[in-house]
Amino acid sequence: MGQSSSISSHYPGSSQRSTGPAYKTEISPYNPVGRGSFGNIDYISEIPDECLAIIFQFLSSGDRKQCSLVSRRWLLVEGQSRHRLSLSAQSELLSNIPSLFARFDSVTKLVLRCERRSSSINDDALVLISLRCPNLIRLKLRGCRELTDVGMTAFAKNCKGLKKFSCGSCMFGVKGMNAVLGHCSSLEELSVKRLRGSNDGAAAAELINPGAAASSLKTICLKELHNGQCFRPLITGCNNLKTLKLLRCLGDWDRVLEVIGNRKNCLFEVHLERLQVSDAGLIAISNFLDLEILHIVKTPECTDAGVIAVAERCKLLRKLHIDGWRTNRIGNEGLLSIARHSANLQELVLIGVNPTSISLGAIASNCMKLERLALCGSETVADEEISCIALKCVALKKLCIKGCPVSDQGIEAFAWGCPNLVKIKVKKCRGVTVEVADWLRTRKGSLVVNLDVCEVEAEALEASASDSGAQDDAGEVPPAVSRVTVAAADAPLSSIGRLSVFKSRFGLFGGRSLVPCTFRR
Repeated sequence: MGQSSSISSHYPGSSQRSTGPAYKTEISPYNPVGRGSFGNIDYISEIPDECLAIIFQFLSSGDRKQCSLVSRRWLLVEGQSRHRLSLSAQSELLSNIPSLFARFDSVTKLVLRCERRSSSINDDALVLISLRCPNLIRLKLRGCRELTDVGMTAFAKNCKGLKKFSCGSCMFGVKGMNAVLGHCSSLEELSVKRLRGSNDGAAAAELINPGAAASSLKTICLKELHNGQCFRPLITGCNNLKTLKLLRCLGDWDRVLEVIGNRKNCLFEVHLERLQVSDAGLIAISNFLDLEILHIVKTPECTDAGVIAVAERCKLLRKLHIDGWRTNRIGNEGLLSIARHSANLQELVLIGVNPTSISLGAIASNCMKLERLALCGSETVADEEISCIALKCVALKKLCIKGCPVSDQGIEAFAWGCPNLVKIKVKKCRGVTVEVADWLRTRKGSLVVNLDVCEVEAEALEASASDSGAQDDAGEVPPAVSRVTVAAADAPLSSIGRLSVFKSRFGLFGGRSLVPCTFRR
């Protein structure tokens, strides 16, 4: 329609006169690709490989895979810049290892996971991987049942720079674990779950020693071990241990804690769940003067006396989780001691414990830094106790109430109390209605209210703090407008449900019904 192309005016020999130099290139924010006599310029191809690798690091795994299909150069750079890799560790992986790690030759963090019904990789595959990844610093093994002590020993010799090792549902035994600890002198974190090989025959009588990792190991986590006592020399021999987690491991653990408590230690985090541990163990923990985080979950032999010992000596305690399993052996006396001595307490989770307004009021008055509080499955936490919290917990930011005899009257108290409260979650409390949530949202527009009016079930009260326990929510920013979530009513408890409750309460490895979330990140 009488309009000429703007491009043609810049080419020599064009029918129109050029108002500028014949070979001028135009570049603007709307036209990042220069146009001129040299044609289109691909500026992306000019990006150095190092810069391209940094860009890939900000992409998700799926996006990285898509980028690797753009060109051979991108395929090469993406493979060389990938440091994390997760593989399906089935037996068929062996034939693909050379080509796979020829592309991903810079992997330092590796996950090998095999499904329960599949045949996993064997020793040959693990040794080949260790030869291809000499700079490996993290390894996670899940369901690799074909691995033996021989393969683990060869792997440990080839990857001596390993810093974090985690294994679950594997069949190698004590010798393989000792090989990792003996050769990996930089090992800092060790997590072991269901190590089957440690239960077999003569291996059950052997012990696991710290070896070369005695001074570097800082975190030990043991889960669901029938022969967990074979780790005693390892736990007691690590002088710089800072975090110890023992969950559902058989054996008497009082003696292990006493050995650690009788020497100089720097432990600041201890988790005990479903263990044979008594007040003697808690008294030993009271010698951990740097202790900041303590979880006591379903340990029926622990009483107020042990909690008092910890509270009186561990002045730096910041996070405390207690699941009393509704045995009433931990109650007001222990909580009053916490109120008197734990001025730095920021997070408190009480499950299956029956505090009163006396102990809760003392905690609210004395623990001025308390920001996160969870009360679950308590028969004594009613409107009076909740009103006491609303009145005295000035610093409280997040509150979870589950399975307690609380009504609308108690929840209404938060309309005037707890000025810093940003989120409240109420679940399975029959006396709390949707109307009070709407009213509370109107009164405090910035407050997030999550309300679940489900019928209280016996299983719901069998809560475990280890899997659902409070976590630091410092990075979470609450929205400006509150939300009210109303869930549908659950089905009534059946005879099968009652049987599962019995198994959960008295079986060490029985099924668990957990608090879905006390505090989420």
